[in-house]
Amino acid sequence: MDKKKEEVPVPVALINFIAGASRFLVVGHEDPDGDCVGSQLALCSVLQRLSKESIPCSAGPFRRPEIISFQDRFRPIPSELSGIHVLVVDCSTLDRVGNIGPMLKGLPVAIIDHHATGHHETGSVPAFVDSASPSTTLLVLSLIESLNVQPTLEEAELLLFGLCTDTGFFRHLDANSGATFDASARLIRSGANLKHIYQMINPSRNLNSRLLLGRILSRTQAYYGGKLLVTSETLEEGIQFGVENRDSDKVYSLLQSVHEVEAIVLIRQENPEKCSVGFRSLDIVNVAEVAVRFGGGGHKNASGASIPGTIEQVTAQILAAFKDIFIGSESGQ
Repeated sequence: MDKKKEEVPVPVALINFIAGASRFLVVGHEDPDGDCVGSQLALCSVLQRLSKESIPCSAGPFRRPEIISFQDRFRPIPSELSGIHVLVVDCSTLDRVGNIGPMLKGLPVAIIDHHATGHHETGSVPAFVDSASPSTTLLVLSLIESLNVQPTLEEAELLLFGLCTDTGFFRHLDANSGATFDASARLIRSGANLKHIYQMINPSRNLNSRLLLGRILSRTQAYYGGKLLVTSETLEEGIQFGVENRDSDKVYSLLQSVHEVEAIVLIRQENPEKCSVGFRSLDIVNVAEVAVRFGGGGHKNASGASIPGTIEQVTAQILAAFKDIFIGSESGQ
């Protein structure tokens, strides 16, 4: 029988934080994903139904195809911040929210996050953090229900959208995921449509996206006996095909099906001085520990980092970091 996960209760301090204010900024991390966007918009909607002013703020950029349609719903920081409280979702520190972070210094802040990495600014800050939760949207759902509110159809779809993007449409969930499916059922009973959400996550793609995918797959290299696969996207390809035609999830899902692979790294040259790096693993390897070494973070099986240097330089650093995992584990057996 599946072992039931012990759920983290919604902190009373967070409920009091919301009850004690009438104006909120709901802020997510820079380079947002579906979980971040879904958490922000659903929470803003609920706050508005509770007769509170709420403003979804994001530093962007909205590069992922599945969230581009939401971009116009977000605003920059308003000029008038008196009496405003800040809810930070899907990250735990103001240095992760991009260039709007410095504008929030000194404001009352609360945190809702499910990431295992990064130092959580708890202490006197109300924080609802559960690294065992598969998405921040599930924590937002728990908060909504603790406020004695039921999600509307739109809110339910936003919350389930975030859950589906962070779990690869449930394929990354482990055996003890009964509570996650219980929550999904509640969202579906509120009107969320899984077929609609699947279409949101997998919009139709143009030919350039498939050509770029082929380029990236064609330069994949195997290391450590095939346990690690590393591939890359050049700066020229990003310009030629457009960042809107990136399809990272497809790259990862195809490479994860390779025999004996345990971890995958996708390196993108974002500008001449810096690369963005995505890490994925199937099960055992904790790629968040690798990402943290480079100032990044995320989950055990899905993490990211921004690393100075060229693709060649960053690849060398990445291989050195994984040496401890693959060769070090063998020598320790």
